[in-house]
Amino acid sequence: MTNNQLKSIIFDLDGTLVDSSESVIESIERAFSICDIKPLKPMNSDIIGPPLIETLKVLSGESDKVILNLLAEKFKESYDSTGFKKTVVFTGINEMLNDLNDNSFQLYIATNKRNIPTKKIINYLGWNRLFREVYSLDSFSPFALSKKDILAKIIDNHNLSKKNVIYVGDLEDDKISAQANNIGYIMVEWGYENKEISEDTINTSSPRDLSIKLLKC
Repeated sequence: MTNNQLKSIIFDLDGTLVDSSESVIESIERAFSICDIKPLKPMNSDIIGPPLIETLKVLSGESDKVILNLLAEKFKESYDSTGFKKTVVFTGINEMLNDLNDNSFQLYIATNKRNIPTKKIINYLGWNRLFREVYSLDSFSPFALSKKDILAKIIDNHNLSKKNVIYVGDLEDDKISAQANNIGYIMVEWGYENKEISEDTINTSSPRDLSIKLLKC
Protein backbone atom coordinates (compact mmCIF):
# COMPACT_ATOMS: atom_id res chain seq x y z
CA MET A 1 0.00 0.00 0.00
CA THR A 2 1.37 3.40 -0.91
CA ASN A 3 0.31 6.83 0.27
CA ASN A 4 -1.46 7.73 -2.98
CA GLN A 5 -3.75 4.71 -2.77
CA LEU A 6 -6.97 4.31 -0.82
CA LYS A 7 -6.07 3.33 2.76
CA SER A 8 -8.63 1.49 4.87
CA ILE A 9 -8.07 0.25 8.40
CA ILE A 10 -10.58 -2.07 10.07
CA PHE A 11 -10.28 -2.30 13.85
CA ASP A 12 -11.47 -4.90 16.29
CA LEU A 13 -12.98 -3.20 19.36
CA ASP A 14 -12.63 -5.17 22.62
CA GLY A 15 -9.01 -5.76 23.56
CA THR A 16 -7.77 -3.61 20.68
CA LEU A 17 -9.21 -0.13 21.16
CA VAL A 18 -10.99 -0.51 24.48
CA ASP A 19 -11.08 -2.60 27.65
CA SER A 20 -14.67 -3.71 28.22
CA SER A 21 -13.81 -6.43 30.74
CA GLU A 22 -15.00 -4.72 33.93
CA SER A 23 -18.29 -3.55 32.43
CA VAL A 24 -19.07 -6.85 30.68
CA ILE A 25 -18.12 -9.02 33.67
CA GLU A 26 -20.20 -6.89 36.04
CA SER A 27 -23.29 -7.19 33.82
CA ILE A 28 -22.82 -10.93 33.31
CA GLU A 29 -22.45 -11.47 37.07
CA ARG A 30 -25.65 -9.52 37.60
CA ALA A 31 -27.49 -11.62 35.02
CA PHE A 32 -26.35 -14.90 36.62
CA SER A 33 -27.32 -13.63 40.07
CA ILE A 34 -30.80 -12.57 38.95
CA CYS A 35 -31.33 -15.94 37.24
CA ASP A 36 -29.89 -17.78 40.29
CA ILE A 37 -27.34 -19.67 38.17
CA LYS A 38 -23.79 -20.35 39.31
CA PRO A 39 -21.17 -19.84 36.56
CA LEU A 40 -18.91 -22.82 35.81
CA LYS A 41 -15.82 -20.71 35.06
CA PRO A 42 -14.13 -17.73 36.71
CA MET A 43 -15.30 -14.31 35.55
CA ASN A 44 -12.20 -12.69 34.05
CA SER A 45 -11.04 -11.07 30.80
CA ASP A 46 -10.69 -14.50 29.15
CA ILE A 47 -14.44 -14.51 28.55
CA ILE A 48 -14.37 -11.27 26.53
CA GLY A 49 -14.49 -11.53 22.75
CA PRO A 50 -16.91 -14.23 21.57
CA PRO A 51 -20.57 -13.43 20.79
CA LEU A 52 -22.76 -13.07 23.89
CA ILE A 53 -24.71 -16.33 23.59
CA GLU A 54 -21.51 -18.34 23.10
CA THR A 55 -20.06 -16.78 26.24
CA LEU A 56 -23.22 -17.53 28.24
CA LYS A 57 -23.20 -21.15 27.04
CA VAL A 58 -19.63 -21.65 28.21
CA LEU A 59 -20.20 -19.97 31.57
CA SER A 60 -23.50 -21.66 32.35
CA GLY A 61 -23.01 -25.05 30.72
CA GLU A 62 -26.57 -24.67 29.45
CA SER A 63 -27.93 -25.46 26.00
CA ASP A 64 -31.54 -24.63 26.86
CA LYS A 65 -32.46 -21.64 24.69
CA VAL A 66 -35.02 -20.37 27.22
CA ILE A 67 -32.39 -20.14 29.97
CA LEU A 68 -29.75 -18.68 27.65
CA ASN A 69 -32.17 -16.09 26.31
CA LEU A 70 -33.15 -15.11 29.86
CA LEU A 71 -29.49 -14.68 30.82
CA ALA A 72 -28.93 -12.63 27.66
CA GLU A 73 -31.97 -10.46 28.40
CA LYS A 74 -30.79 -9.67 31.93
CA PHE A 75 -27.27 -8.97 30.69
CA LYS A 76 -28.56 -6.55 28.05
CA GLU A 77 -30.76 -4.73 30.58
CA SER A 78 -27.69 -3.97 32.66
CA TYR A 79 -25.01 -3.47 30.02
CA ASP A 80 -27.04 -1.51 27.47
CA SER A 81 -28.41 0.93 30.05
CA THR A 82 -25.38 1.84 32.15
CA GLY A 83 -22.70 -0.86 31.99
CA PHE A 84 -21.26 0.24 28.65
CA LYS A 85 -20.24 3.57 30.21
CA LYS A 86 -17.50 1.79 32.18
CA THR A 87 -15.65 0.98 28.96
CA VAL A 88 -12.00 2.09 29.22
CA VAL A 89 -9.98 3.36 26.24
CA PHE A 90 -6.42 2.02 26.14
CA THR A 91 -3.73 4.67 26.61
CA GLY A 92 -2.69 6.29 23.33
CA ILE A 93 -5.68 5.05 21.29
CA ASN A 94 -7.38 8.44 20.95
CA GLU A 95 -4.18 10.03 19.65
CA MET A 96 -3.62 7.18 17.20
CA LEU A 97 -7.16 7.32 15.80
CA ASN A 98 -6.96 11.08 15.35
CA ASP A 99 -3.59 10.75 13.58
CA LEU A 100 -4.98 8.20 11.15
CA ASN A 101 -8.14 10.22 10.56
CA ASP A 102 -6.09 13.38 9.94
CA ASN A 103 -4.05 11.46 7.36
CA SER A 104 -7.15 10.45 5.36
CA PHE A 105 -7.37 6.81 6.44
CA GLN A 106 -10.86 5.37 6.20
CA LEU A 107 -11.55 3.72 9.55
CA TYR A 108 -14.04 0.94 10.30
CA ILE A 109 -14.86 -1.30 13.25
CA ALA A 110 -15.60 -5.03 13.03
CA THR A 111 -16.66 -6.53 16.36
CA ASN A 112 -18.46 -9.52 17.85
CA LYS A 113 -20.12 -7.15 20.31
CA ARG A 114 -23.80 -6.47 19.60
CA ASN A 115 -24.70 -3.44 17.51
CA ILE A 116 -26.69 -1.50 20.14
CA PRO A 117 -24.00 -1.29 22.85
CA THR A 118 -21.27 -0.86 20.24
CA LYS A 119 -22.97 2.22 18.80
CA LYS A 120 -23.59 3.54 22.32
CA ILE A 121 -19.90 3.14 23.20
CA ILE A 122 -18.74 4.86 20.01
CA ASN A 123 -21.12 7.74 20.68
CA TYR A 124 -20.21 7.93 24.38
CA LEU A 125 -16.51 8.14 23.51
CA GLY A 126 -17.10 10.79 20.86
CA TRP A 127 -15.74 8.57 18.09
CA ASN A 128 -18.59 8.95 15.59
CA ARG A 129 -16.60 11.37 13.43
CA LEU A 130 -13.59 9.03 13.31
CA PHE A 131 -15.21 5.90 11.90
CA ARG A 132 -16.86 5.66 8.52
CA GLU A 133 -18.96 2.73 9.71
CA VAL A 134 -19.25 0.31 12.64
CA TYR A 135 -20.20 -3.33 12.06
CA SER A 136 -21.30 -6.07 14.47
CA LEU A 137 -22.58 -9.61 13.96
CA ASP A 138 -26.16 -8.31 14.17
CA SER A 139 -25.61 -5.36 11.83
CA PHE A 140 -26.83 -7.58 9.01
CA SER A 141 -29.95 -9.55 8.17
CA PRO A 142 -29.47 -12.45 8.42
CA PHE A 143 -26.80 -12.03 11.10
CA ALA A 144 -23.17 -12.49 10.12
CA LEU A 145 -21.86 -15.80 11.45
CA SER A 146 -18.32 -14.76 12.36
CA LYS A 147 -15.70 -12.00 12.29
CA LYS A 148 -14.58 -13.38 8.95
CA ASP A 149 -18.05 -12.69 7.54
CA ILE A 150 -18.12 -9.16 8.96
CA LEU A 151 -14.81 -8.35 7.26
CA ALA A 152 -16.10 -9.75 3.97
CA LYS A 153 -19.23 -7.58 4.18
CA ILE A 154 -17.23 -4.42 4.97
CA ILE A 155 -14.98 -5.04 1.97
CA ASP A 156 -17.97 -5.72 -0.28
CA ASN A 157 -20.26 -2.94 1.01
CA HIS A 158 -17.59 -0.27 0.61
CA ASN A 159 -15.97 -1.70 -2.52
CA LEU A 160 -12.56 -1.82 -0.84
CA SER A 161 -9.46 -3.04 -2.63
CA LYS A 162 -8.15 -5.94 -0.54
CA LYS A 163 -4.54 -5.01 -1.14
CA ASN A 164 -5.21 -1.64 0.51
CA VAL A 165 -6.98 -2.95 3.62
CA ILE A 166 -5.43 -3.85 6.99
CA TYR A 167 -7.26 -5.41 9.91
CA VAL A 168 -6.01 -4.63 13.43
CA GLY A 169 -6.95 -7.01 16.23
CA ASP A 170 -5.72 -8.66 19.41
CA LEU A 171 -6.29 -12.37 18.83
CA GLU A 172 -5.04 -15.18 16.62
CA ASP A 173 -8.67 -15.66 15.55
CA ASP A 174 -8.64 -12.10 14.21
CA LYS A 175 -5.59 -13.02 12.13
CA ILE A 176 -7.36 -16.09 10.75
CA SER A 177 -10.38 -13.95 9.82
CA ALA A 178 -8.12 -11.48 7.98
CA GLN A 179 -6.29 -14.25 6.15
CA ALA A 180 -9.61 -15.77 5.06
CA ASN A 181 -10.36 -12.46 3.34
CA ASN A 182 -6.85 -12.05 1.88
CA ILE A 183 -6.20 -8.78 3.69
CA GLY A 184 -3.28 -7.65 5.87
CA TYR A 185 -3.29 -8.10 9.63
CA ILE A 186 -1.50 -6.47 12.57
CA MET A 187 -1.86 -7.85 16.10
CA VAL A 188 -1.62 -5.50 19.08
CA GLU A 189 0.46 -6.63 22.06
CA TRP A 190 -1.61 -4.75 24.64
CA GLY A 191 -5.14 -5.61 25.74
CA TYR A 192 -6.23 -8.72 27.57
CA GLU A 193 -3.96 -11.33 29.11
CA ASN A 194 -2.97 -14.77 27.79
CA LYS A 195 -2.21 -13.43 24.32
CA GLU A 196 -0.47 -15.80 21.92
CA ILE A 197 1.50 -14.25 19.06
CA SER A 198 2.91 -16.64 16.46
CA GLU A 199 6.28 -15.94 14.84
CA ASP A 200 4.74 -15.12 11.46
CA THR A 201 2.36 -12.50 12.88
CA ILE A 202 3.08 -8.80 12.37
CA ASN A 203 2.59 -7.19 15.77
CA THR A 204 2.87 -3.79 17.41
CA SER A 205 3.86 -2.78 20.93
CA SER A 206 1.89 0.45 21.39
CA PRO A 207 -0.74 2.63 19.69
CA ARG A 208 2.06 5.07 18.80
CA ASP A 209 4.07 2.28 17.18
CA LEU A 210 0.96 1.15 15.29
CA SER A 211 0.31 4.70 14.08
CA ILE A 212 3.88 4.97 12.77
CA LYS A 213 3.59 1.60 11.00
CA LEU A 214 0.32 2.54 9.32
CA LEU A 215 1.43 6.04 8.33
CA LYS A 216 4.36 4.47 6.49
CA CYS A 217 2.07 2.28 4.41
